[in-house]
Amino acid sequence: MIHPTAIIDPSAKLADSVEVGAYSIIGADVEIDENTWVGPHVVIQGPCKIGKENKLFQFSSIGEVPQDKKFHGEKSFLEIGDRNTIREFATINRGTDDGGGVTRIGSDNWLMAYIHIAHDCQVGDNTIFANNASLAGHAIIEDFAILGGFTLVHQFCKIGQHAFCGMGSAISKDVPPYIMVNGSPAHAHGLNSEGIKRKGFSKEAMKALREAYKIIYRSNNTTEVAKNELSPLADKFTEVKNMLTFLEQSERGILR
Repeated sequence: MIHPTAIIDPSAKLADSVEVGAYSIIGADVEIDENTWVGPHVVIQGPCKIGKENKLFQFSSIGEVPQDKKFHGEKSFLEIGDRNTIREFATINRGTDDGGGVTRIGSDNWLMAYIHIAHDCQVGDNTIFANNASLAGHAIIEDFAILGGFTLVHQFCKIGQHAFCGMGSAISKDVPPYIMVNGSPAHAHGLNSEGIKRKGFSKEAMKALREAYKIIYRSNNTTEVAKNELSPLADKFTEVKNMLTFLEQSERGILR
């Protein structure tokens, strides 16, 4: 299962079912769990822990040191969950002391060619990063979010669950859950109606989210006023409660 040209550090821990392709390099303090496939010419540096049934395609760089001038070699980590697909030339960096020391990728993510995930980013489950989507440091991407090709996310920004960022979006503030944004700079363009419909949301939940969108974006409300008006709806619908919680926790403010 290990190609004879692969170079694997003696301290690396690979499950017996892990496959490693030609000319790949696996460094010290790397752990890879069962049935993960590492293609040819992949470089994985530790400390790094990779879960089960992942697919890492050729020329991807996983667990390299952060691209942060404040980083001076302190110990930091990368954690990747299960069943992720990481395509060609993807780059995923370890964390830094300033950001908690860990970059985390969840499970069942689809990360296309040339994507970049910087230090201390936190990516949930079932996300899609189209080609060349890039996260600056400390960004948070929640479950089921979709980043179109060439989407750029500023450091410390947060993108909520089931949000959709159109191709070429330049994101410098937070994107609430279920919202669709596009542009450079990006602006809100309605609910991600098609996406959440495909996930089986009820008609009642869809209607509540439309009302929530009107409160936030179509009523000339400040964020503080919008939060107050969302509260009664949030008591009835979990989806609206997710939006309200996101607004309450947002530190950068939301895209308008």
